[in-house]
Amino acid sequence: MSSRSGSTREYETSGQPHVHSASPPVPESSETETEGLIFYHMDLYGSKERFDIFPEELSGRGGRSLGDTRRESTSSSEKFQHSQEVGYDMEKEVAELAKMYGLDEDKEKELELLEGRGETGSRWPPARTQKAGSQGSVYNASKSSTSVKDQTQSTRQQGLPGKTSQDEDQSKVRGDDEADSNIWSREGLSSGGMSDEWNSQAVSEEEEEEEEVANVFCSTCKIPIRAFDKLFGEHKDHEVTQLPSAVKSEKEEIHKNMSKLEEQIAQMENVASHLEEIFLTVEENFGRQEQNFEVHYNDAVQVLAQKYEEQLEALGEEKRQKLEGLYEQLVSSGKHLDTCKELTDKTHELFLENDKAEFMKAAVTMVDRLEEFLKQEVDLELSTLPDFEERVIDFSQVEQLMNSINTIPAPSAPMINPQTPNAATGTSLRVCWGLFSDDTVECYQLCYKPVSNERHSYEQAEHTLKVKETYCTITDLLPNTQYEFWVSALNASGISPPSERAVYVTAPSAPTIKSKKIRSCENAALVCWESGDVNPVDSYTVELHKLTDEGNDDITESIVGIPNCEVLIHLQPRQKYHICVRAQNLGGSSERSEPVLIHTTGTCFYLNEDTAHPLLAILDDGFTISCDELENPECDLPVYDNSFTRCIAILGSLIPFPGKHYWEVEVEEDTEYRTGVAFENTPRHGHLGANNSSWCMRHIITPSRHKYEFLHSGTTPDIRITIPPRRIGVLLDYENCRLSFFNADIAQHLYTFKSHFQHYVHPCFALETPGILRIHTGITTPPWTALP
Repeated sequence: MSSRSGSTREYETSGQPHVHSASPPVPESSETETEGLIFYHMDLYGSKERFDIFPEELSGRGGRSLGDTRRESTSSSEKFQHSQEVGYDMEKEVAELAKMYGLDEDKEKELELLEGRGETGSRWPPARTQKAGSQGSVYNASKSSTSVKDQTQSTRQQGLPGKTSQDEDQSKVRGDDEADSNIWSREGLSSGGMSDEWNSQAVSEEEEEEEEVANVFCSTCKIPIRAFDKLFGEHKDHEVTQLPSAVKSEKEEIHKNMSKLEEQIAQMENVASHLEEIFLTVEENFGRQEQNFEVHYNDAVQVLAQKYEEQLEALGEEKRQKLEGLYEQLVSSGKHLDTCKELTDKTHELFLENDKAEFMKAAVTMVDRLEEFLKQEVDLELSTLPDFEERVIDFSQVEQLMNSINTIPAPSAPMINPQTPNAATGTSLRVCWGLFSDDTVECYQLCYKPVSNERHSYEQAEHTLKVKETYCTITDLLPNTQYEFWVSALNASGISPPSERAVYVTAPSAPTIKSKKIRSCENAALVCWESGDVNPVDSYTVELHKLTDEGNDDITESIVGIPNCEVLIHLQPRQKYHICVRAQNLGGSSERSEPVLIHTTGTCFYLNEDTAHPLLAILDDGFTISCDELENPECDLPVYDNSFTRCIAILGSLIPFPGKHYWEVEVEEDTEYRTGVAFENTPRHGHLGANNSSWCMRHIITPSRHKYEFLHSGTTPDIRITIPPRRIGVLLDYENCRLSFFNADIAQHLYTFKSHFQHYVHPCFALETPGILRIHTGITTPPWTALP
């Protein structure tokens, strides 16, 4: 059998003849014949006509028990085995062809037809003909010997060499009739050994079906199934997916569930950890409460003991006072009683006196004494009562102490956190703190003041804030300033001691770039700025923004950790850059400075006003110098220490970049001037070019012509220039040790100094007559300045 076009799958087993090779021809049909292959309609599998198409199948299914006289021979066992193999291939081919050509409906009709005959679960596979044959022998054992005789006769007829075609036709018709009768008789059996036979066949088929590997997944039933069950089985109307896709989806679902499970595990671990912390906290709180109770109890006992001592002392004092009063009264009564007894005795003695004169003398004295004694009042009442005063003990303080046992204690001192780097702004700070224990706190009292370097720091005003949280953002502060913070905790029982003091610092102010002090060339720039704060900062950061044709200015580079207020930056030629500067300290970064624009098209420098002669003025553009009147250069006008005093000159800023540098000077034809370069230490009281520290081109006007000199150490070569230059180009070449002058208007080379510059030099300019000079910087070096 040939294979299908465009597919690599072979439907015929190598070395095994195709089952269709033994089939008789059938009428041609477009439905059953494609590309040289012969296909038969699936309705034939459940009808009588299929025995004409597949006679081997009949022989295989019926075996000897069906009495098929057409296929009996001496080699019947070999053909029987061969029909089994052919039948197996037929089943496999029919299944795949049905799936490929959409013959599922015909297959379902076949199943319905077989189910109507009582062959549930069986697809009549030729591969099971051996089982059917062996089972068929059971119920055919009761047949009469006629069938055996017919079989023997059929065998003998097949073995006769002289058998005619008419006999063969008759034998064939008789075999067909017998086959039909055996089929319908088998379909009519519904009990006994026949039912047992087909039940065992169905069980064996189910076992073989279970052995087949499932390759799809039923989403409805949530079980793996075979693709055949989706086409013809109970899962026909169910939603199915490919088994690998279902496995992948299930793995993803399991992975999600595992992730959720891990999250739950993490949460439970956190809860367990939290519970452990709570457990420890309960123990700590119990110990603290126990200690608090013990302290309050001891205080109460101490107060009671103090009250007892006080009352006992007061009672003893009262006893002493009573005893002293009674004793004094007792002593007084004793003295009075003694006097009474004495008077009584003397009175009795007086009555016994016989001498009347003596009696009268003694009687008068005695009477006076008795009268005086009797005049004295005798206190017969007790001076003090024996009963003691009933005292009431004040237990209010004890009650207060006992009631305070259940109240919360005053909190302990908080712990203020150190400053978090890069968390401050120029005007605000965020301060955080915490507690050592789980004290109950109603609010916090935050105090701060600026740190002063002066001795009397108390002069700084303190500020106090009350906050509920353990953090606070303080605003309206000074940039780049240190502040001292401390905090206390408060509750109903009182205020805690203050925390240790912590110093925080605000972020700096934005620096200011000195745009007029910037020096640059084609591949570098020297940027200077000044700090916006009085206090020093830790460092500076320079941000470069390269401008593109689209106008974007993304940060190209950041230079960090710059300690001073200037930096030398390497740049790319013929580009535009925005440069910003930030100041850094522990508190954070300042805002960006105002950006400055730098062009790397040529060398840029500025004029140093500190070196200018008093008669020399710098106009508003910063690159034009003028001298209105020419007085005595050595006048008495105020000058700087670094200013020229004799030559009306000025220096430009230092050019600290190696390589070539070009600028131009625009002059007037009737102005006498000097221009060139000089070292930093060139004498301020001399003329440019008159010493070995300066090189310059000089223009003077004589009665006969314009004279040009190229001076160094006071000497000049004899050079005549016929066309007075109005725009002088100056080329400084550090690497080649050259200083060249050009007439820029006509691209004419005028003169070149060849000297080894041991140091970087300054551009220099001077006026010898009233006039102006205009300096042009940032010019691309012209190609005609290249010297051979």
